[in-house]
Amino acid sequence: MTLSFDKYQGTGNDFILIDNRNKTLSLPGTVLVKSLCDRRFGIGGDGLILLQNHPEYDFEMIYYNSDGNISTMCGNGGRCIVAFANALDVISNKTTFLGPDGAHKAEMLPNGEVRLKMKNAGLPKVVSPGYELNTGSPHLVVKEKNISTINVRDKGAKFRHEPAYENEGINVNFMQRGELNELIVRTYERGVEDETYSCGTGVTACAITAAFLDNKQEAEYMIRTLGGTLAVSLKRKNTEYRDIWLTGPAKLVFSGEIEIS
Repeated sequence: MTLSFDKYQGTGNDFILIDNRNKTLSLPGTVLVKSLCDRRFGIGGDGLILLQNHPEYDFEMIYYNSDGNISTMCGNGGRCIVAFANALDVISNKTTFLGPDGAHKAEMLPNGEVRLKMKNAGLPKVVSPGYELNTGSPHLVVKEKNISTINVRDKGAKFRHEPAYENEGINVNFMQRGELNELIVRTYERGVEDETYSCGTGVTACAITAAFLDNKQEAEYMIRTLGGTLAVSLKRKNTEYRDIWLTGPAKLVFSGEIEIS
């Protein structure tokens, strides 16, 4: 069969987007997703996202990592599917959709960026390598003094495969403080098993960790990644961070069709 798709990227984190409201594609298996995400023999992408109908929300987001496995929330993917839904006229400028970790609000901004509300998160847990927390996906945040010199793939894989994280896996973020409220972040993503150009839930985890270390009740951080700049704003109430918004670009790369068996 012929499968139509759009390719989107959010600060270099790239995804295959499929309009599956008519259930043209049954929930794809690992082999198909992995082949579509292959950068030499397929379309290429850090993940594949299905946009589906939902009786209670504007749409539902189903997310697969490039290893072919269905996964947890992806912040950059969430922004991209909002832009995709807007282009399809599924939504106007504002939406509430169902993601892998629950309901999310989002809006298209006049400058073309997408503002996405993330799930509430608890205080970071202090562990021997750094700080552990869940922002829709599990993350480890490790502070670095010179982030440009580290081998993210090797060092990230070492933490990701520690016994404590072996079963579920964890995303590993290396964070360096910049000037004022600026953070520099590089991320090793489970499921991709490599460094990606950006990770939305990862920069959110880093912003929360920075606010925790700075003892701020309300903060906004500008976060530089390999693929561009994202902004995260948040508020803290007691032992919970809430009203967390992730803002950044979500751009169409190209549209196409591919034959699948």
